[in-house]
Amino acid sequence: MAEQTALADIRSEDGGKPDAAVVRDALGVGVAVGLSGFAFGVTSAGSGLSLLQTCALSLLVFTGASQFALVGALAAGGNPLAAAAGAFFLGVRNAFYGLRLSQLLALPRAVRPFAAQWVIDETTAVALAQPTRRSVRIGFTVIGLSLYVLWNLTTLIGAVGAQAIGDTDAWGLDAAGPAVFLALLAPMLKTAAERAVAGIAVLLGLGLLPVLPAGVPVLVAALAAPTVLYVEGRRMRTSACDATSAHDTRREAR
Repeated sequence: MAEQTALADIRSEDGGKPDAAVVRDALGVGVAVGLSGFAFGVTSAGSGLSLLQTCALSLLVFTGASQFALVGALAAGGNPLAAAAGAFFLGVRNAFYGLRLSQLLALPRAVRPFAAQWVIDETTAVALAQPTRRSVRIGFTVIGLSLYVLWNLTTLIGAVGAQAIGDTDAWGLDAAGPAVFLALLAPMLKTAAERAVAGIAVLLGLGLLPVLPAGVPVLVAALAAPTVLYVEGRRMRTSACDATSAHDTRREAR
């Protein structure tokens, strides 16, 4: 059944893009985002993590938002458990990406655990933009490989560089991680609901930062999503009821 659904989602191979175009697009995104691993390396080293710990995070976790959230909370003196919880909740979205990509990629079972490591925002976006299963697999593989290699390489360079220059705060490099994260996040906020979630999350996070332990404001800020979804659902139900009432009124008037 899942296979049939996946096949229905993929258009005919005749309408696909040339392989070279898919590789070019995927490689462009992979290189652009992969270079930002330097900012994570700097931020992680500046927060007190060792070179080995920093590189292990990129090798094993490999999801930028969660990595930045973890080291940011630790740098602020937060409880490691709260920091890990915040990073975990940010990374949960990748599980939902995986449900969709598993249908589109239709990979052999032996390959799926390795491919799962590459299921992140960027690889999902590139894969979903492709019109055929062949281009989905090419795009996912190219961006996954290029991004994973570059992210880990630039993480190493950033961490080594941060250790060499000493105090990263004195150079203003402590702001590099949040700046890169915001630059990656901003283009994804396309709908009013998404912008509302981001705005409320920022207000909750910044407002609670002075009164709650480091790492906890991030967890509270996660409540922005269900809140906006609840309000949006109420608004849609109200609009539907109003439309139904107006329709009934017109019928009675006739």
